[in-house]
Amino acid sequence: MMRRIVIYVSIILFLILFNSCNKTNHYNNQKPIKIEIGNKQQINLDENKTKNVKTINVAISTMISPKKTFYLYENLLRYIEKKLGIKIILKQRKSYQEVNDLLEEGKLDFAYVCSGAYVVAKRRFPIKILAVPQMNHKTYYQAYIIVNKKSRYKTFDDLKGKSFAFSDPLSNTGYKYVLKLLKQRHTNADEFFSKTIFTYAHDYSIQAVERGLVDGATVDGLVYDYLKTNDPVKIKNIKIIRKSPNFGIPPFVYAPNSDPVLIKKIQNILLKMDKNKEGEKILKKLQIEKFVIVKPDIYNSLESFN
Repeated sequence: MMRRIVIYVSIILFLILFNSCNKTNHYNNQKPIKIEIGNKQQINLDENKTKNVKTINVAISTMISPKKTFYLYENLLRYIEKKLGIKIILKQRKSYQEVNDLLEEGKLDFAYVCSGAYVVAKRRFPIKILAVPQMNHKTYYQAYIIVNKKSRYKTFDDLKGKSFAFSDPLSNTGYKYVLKLLKQRHTNADEFFSKTIFTYAHDYSIQAVERGLVDGATVDGLVYDYLKTNDPVKIKNIKIIRKSPNFGIPPFVYAPNSDPVLIKKIQNILLKMDKNKEGEKILKKLQIEKFVIVKPDIYNSLESFN
């Protein structure tokens, strides 16, 4: 069994990384979305909750830290909520598997999931793609293997015998891609690395490398590129030593029990966002050009990873 040290850095790095994220203060005059965190704990941010109103249950997989996830996607969810006239409940979970479980159990209407998690989920139940973001004219992304700029590591093989950070066991860019590299070398993570950890967010993995907690990490290129544009201080001491081939971009998906009429409405809202002034502004902050429909076969290259 892999010698993994599962690191729960949510509190420590949350305070270190995002104590400056008071940018949400300018939303105080808006009606907050209800958030559900963890398996039991529920946080209701809606002080003027209306009773007996139909709700939509949504999950956004934490490819970045939970607080940053909510901060980035709050306006997108508000936009959908406003267009539909139906309250949205964001069910936040730490791991990709927990989000998959909610979809399979019929507890979500739709979700934004990692590509690797999608491939795993569709083997267990008939999950379907709602829409995907198009970024830089592309509907694909890459894994970046990173190290600290102060290190002497130049290639992936230089990390043999070193410590390494993964994001999530179901993550394509944050785990499975590196497992495939190791398999090609006829080895595994136990044998190749001296120690491995799971951070459960790509930006946490980046900070683990930046702070010297690990020698290297594999991260979602979309997250890295977002930080490079919007918060470059977070990656100023990071260098990329390898990029993966292109993979199908993380999709918005829906479960088999979802109301087809509701799903069609949500899909139309997403597909038309870039034609709406308010929607376009929200997409720009997320570095998304528009939402598009794709064929499931763009994820075929991931089948051998799972």
